Amino acid sequence: MIDDDYKLWLARAKSSLAISKSKSDDSIFYEDLCFQAQQAAEKAIKGFLIFHNVEPEKTHNLVLLIKELSKHTDIPEEINEVATLTDYAVQTRYPGDYTPVEKEEYENAVKVASDCINWIDKRTKQASYKIAQKERNQPYLGDL
Repeated sequence: MIDDDYKLWLARAKSSLAISKSKSDDSIFYEDLCFQAQQAAEKAIKGFLIFHNVEPEKTHNLVLLIKELSKHTDIPEEINEVATLTDYAVQTRYPGDYTPVEKEEYENAVKVASDCINWIDKRTKQASYKIAQKERNQPYLGDL
């Protein structure tokens, strides 16, 4: 039986992703929206770890989280790109010595986070369905 806590993490991931897409005026910094994209991916990955009955490490480092997740499932190469979002967790959150984020970089951050969430959402739904079928002693059609 799977603990449903992962669903809360995925819901929060989707909320952060929605916020990352909210560039409504020029007073909003791309850096702040990229932080939300990073948070979306982080929450989704942590939710997927919880789905796999793994207590996620308290870190913003997506490289470490993906490495831990890879112990439990195969991760497509395009999902590994999520590691590029790690710098937005801390480095660009506050004024400092970094190159400002431009629109193209921001759009890529949102795409990477979105791809990550969509992949995790699809995988958890497939696995949940498969588990439910097994619990009912019904064949999972994907196994045929």
